[in-house]
Amino acid sequence: MVELAIIVPTFNERDNVGQLLASLENALAGIEYEVIFVDDDSPDGTASLVRELSLANPRVRGLQRIGRRGLSSACVEGMLSTAAPYIAVLDADLQHDEAILPEMFSKVRTERLDLVVATRNAQGGSMGDFSTLRLGLSHLGKRLSSSISHCSLTDPMSGFFVIDRRFLEEVVHSISGIGFKVLLDIVAFSNRPVRLGEVPYVFRPRLHGESKLDTLLFDKKIGGFVPTQFLIFGMVGLIGATAHLAVLVVLLEVNRRSFVAAQTVATIVAMTVNFFLNNIITYRDRRLRGSRLVFGLLSFYLACSIGALVNVRVAALILNNGAPLGM
Repeated sequence: MVELAIIVPTFNERDNVGQLLASLENALAGIEYEVIFVDDDSPDGTASLVRELSLANPRVRGLQRIGRRGLSSACVEGMLSTAAPYIAVLDADLQHDEAILPEMFSKVRTERLDLVVATRNAQGGSMGDFSTLRLGLSHLGKRLSSSISHCSLTDPMSGFFVIDRRFLEEVVHSISGIGFKVLLDIVAFSNRPVRLGEVPYVFRPRLHGESKLDTLLFDKKIGGFVPTQFLIFGMVGLIGATAHLAVLVVLLEVNRRSFVAAQTVATIVAMTVNFFLNNIITYRDRRLRGSRLVFGLLSFYLACSIGALVNVRVAALILNNGAPLGM
């Protein structure tokens, strides 16, 4: 019988899958476990590789999600797909030290805990070789998260933990499934004090991907009133409008361009600002890169072209009919 299920959310992690499985096999000798890779339809073929490996290794399973993305929701789907009494979550990028999993597993069982978290911020743990800026962002995340978790975690931004299935079933219907820090999501929605344990570890350098200070913190404060993504989208639009007006003023007042030319350039600038900010912030779990970024930008220009043309022509019409040009 499987005692421990290990959930590994993936996106473009094909190069890490084999090494991670080998490391887990060494670390978990004597423990009946399974590894469930939850892949968000990686274009690098991560899901295909997992299926291939599962044919030879019965411990390996894969869930390929089509049309759905997000770390937290991937972890929740993976945890609900197993019948194991204890469930671990760790990254595929080899930053988390799988060697401490047996200690975490033993601790959650023998001490009858709800949750055991691998922490970088306790004695014996470390953030590793990171820049001052990265460390500062991590500590900022810790301070912000403490305001919503109401929990004594030393590393609430950790994504490496072992959870008792019974506790998961208590909170799973309340979890938002939004964002990237599933641990914070879980403890924030517990209706009772969480029986916690921690095990220190040293954070390894990231091999793929990038760090994300989650919109989940924002979502916990306003969720239920206004959808977080809608509000972020609106804020990006406000920044784009500000950029539009700033460029328009400069071109009219400083460079003395014609109104139509200035309005055209300002509209293109606003469209560009909106596209890149939405790509980086609003839809960052579906962020475009490389050639897909270029194609996405051109497609965005095309989709907005009719509205942009109307914007320029209507503004010119209003000006020609006596509206003041001064700001």
